[in-house]
Amino acid sequence: MVWRLEAMTRNGLGGTVLGTLVMPYCSGIGNLMFAILLARDNGDGGDVVVNCLVNNVTNLTLLIGIPTMIFGMNIAGGGSSEKKAKCAKKGKADKQKKGDTERKVNRLSLLLTLVAVLFFTGVVWALARDGKLDFSDGLVLVGIFLFWQCFHVYEVLKSNVEQNKALRWLMFLDFALLIVGGYGIYVSTDWLISWLGKQELGFISKDNLGVLSGWLMVLPNAVLALYYSWRGKPDVTYASQVGDGHICIPLCIGLFALFHPIALPDMFEIGVQIIAGATMVHLVFMALLGRLPRFVGIILVAAYGYFLWRGLIN
Repeated sequence: MVWRLEAMTRNGLGGTVLGTLVMPYCSGIGNLMFAILLARDNGDGGDVVVNCLVNNVTNLTLLIGIPTMIFGMNIAGGGSSEKKAKCAKKGKADKQKKGDTERKVNRLSLLLTLVAVLFFTGVVWALARDGKLDFSDGLVLVGIFLFWQCFHVYEVLKSNVEQNKALRWLMFLDFALLIVGGYGIYVSTDWLISWLGKQELGFISKDNLGVLSGWLMVLPNAVLALYYSWRGKPDVTYASQVGDGHICIPLCIGLFALFHPIALPDMFEIGVQIIAGATMVHLVFMALLGRLPRFVGIILVAAYGYFLWRGLIN
């Protein structure tokens, strides 16, 4: 997956667009297949909600917090005036200016994506005030997700027109390969649900299907977060973790609600509160500084520990 995603950055998709439009489907397809399979088998909608909450909380706290602690998380870029002067002397002033402009655009795009997280989470919370999510609620959730994706497609096409850059034919081959991988995830997720459904006792059992599947399906996000942070691409790291949350909330929950009503699990309130709180922290620091200080990474990891304590142990 990383191999073809890297190719896409060279074939017409920029870092933030890759993180918000393409990569979420790749890293979040396990959650999507989980929701579809449970809907097909008349499964418990509460497991889908728990799966999505575990995924989103982990993305916004642990998987951004750990790379921030290790590598730092500077989206705005910048540097010393001495370094910029040195670049100018070497005839790289135009390249430096182009890079600064790209970072500013990426920062604005990320802020918009964070606002969307707040909006989507707030809509789910508002629709669930009666204690359940039904067909009408599912229509609303899937509808706003599709509108959000249409907006991203428009941004990609507009950007390519402005830069006189067309999507290469290899891009369609990349999408085909990702679809093949998606089918593999469908088959393996189907096996996982069947196997766990037969486990009656212990923590690894059908009673914890939502939590266990959420942890397993967040592993690709963890690999991508550490890989792109190590590569020095914090914009892709950040956008991929934030954008992946849109697959779960609202899409996965909305899709299941189209077929079966969902009774909300006990974890719902604390999960929504931590998602909203973490998103507000990201918004403040990205808007004011364009980066996350390392101490914020520590706070985010601690927030994840609090989520586990409140949501699972208690």
